[in-house]
Amino acid sequence: MTLAERETRRPVLGSIWASLPTPALIIGPDDTVTEVNPAAEVFLNHSSKSLSGQPVLDRLAIDAPIEEIFARARANQSALFVNEVDVGTGERPPVSCTLQVSPLSDAPEMLLLTIAPRELADRLGRAQHVKSAAKSAIGMSEMLAHEIKNPLAGIAGAAQLLSMGLGPEDRELTELIVLETRRIVKLLEQVEQFGNLRPPEQRPVNIHDVLDRARKSALVGFATHMQVVENYDPSLPPTLGDMDQLLQVFLNLLKNASEASKGQPGTITIHTFYDLSLRVRMKDGTSRRLPLQVEIIDDGPGIPPDIAAEIFEPFVSGRENGTGLGLALVSKIVGDHGGLVNVDSVPGRTVFRISLPIAPKGSDPDAPQGAA
Repeated sequence: MTLAERETRRPVLGSIWASLPTPALIIGPDDTVTEVNPAAEVFLNHSSKSLSGQPVLDRLAIDAPIEEIFARARANQSALFVNEVDVGTGERPPVSCTLQVSPLSDAPEMLLLTIAPRELADRLGRAQHVKSAAKSAIGMSEMLAHEIKNPLAGIAGAAQLLSMGLGPEDRELTELIVLETRRIVKLLEQVEQFGNLRPPEQRPVNIHDVLDRARKSALVGFATHMQVVENYDPSLPPTLGDMDQLLQVFLNLLKNASEASKGQPGTITIHTFYDLSLRVRMKDGTSRRLPLQVEIIDDGPGIPPDIAAEIFEPFVSGRENGTGLGLALVSKIVGDHGGLVNVDSVPGRTVFRISLPIAPKGSDPDAPQGAA
């Protein structure tokens, strides 16, 4: 292969490495970590920089003679598989995994170690099925929403006219018709909104201004039964984003936290802080810092374990009569902002964390939307 061909391949290989869904590590001749992919950073809960140069067995507890496996792979110059072996990190309980150890063709003393947790394959398969079904469902819903909303408006109007000449008992039935048609229209509008969301018009935004608007709106509406506690870091710099869309994100998360209490009094904590260590690997292989952190914490019953892995997918909901579009919209908007959203949930404590970039220095916070 010529030098030019190698240079052409590097960006492609970097993109593939960054996109691998399974944790992967490059192991040096002395069994130290030389490189990890983003999935391995998540699995090990450490950054690539902090792992580089560390003995792999200081970071992984593997219930198998891994040093012997490394030696055999190097000696035979062939890949080895280890099925259903427990792998832990010292910071998380061991999980059953399949390991593959392969020597690199252009550096035979270097090894590629991939770790495939058994539940990952099942989760990826379920997620792919959900995404495919959701995409088809959204497309069909968008196509039908407009046509359905028009006759619904006619039904609601007719019911209101009928109620004028009816007695109290019969009027209750017409009021029910109006309420239910309005509920269906609202659902259809959510579907249309999800499918037609415009790209964010970004400019520097004070995240606390957005959170304050969301908190006030929530307390006079759906969160009247909740106590909302603010735990802010006032020194946070502005993020780069679309204020209206970010407001929608936090309103959806506050609404989700309020509904988790099922009408009972509860507490929502809004926590902001700065985490300079958080970096994410983009699809093109580059790295990006997301230091601004916003957490919405509730003390509700938690997310059902059977849907936790797909909670941000469209039409996946843990509540009866839930549309499953609120969190999907949150994920879409945050992703469009170059950010990250994740959730950690146990009974009594659910934390949704939004990680966002900071606005570049010199950005004009008073510029009109779209000027940044």
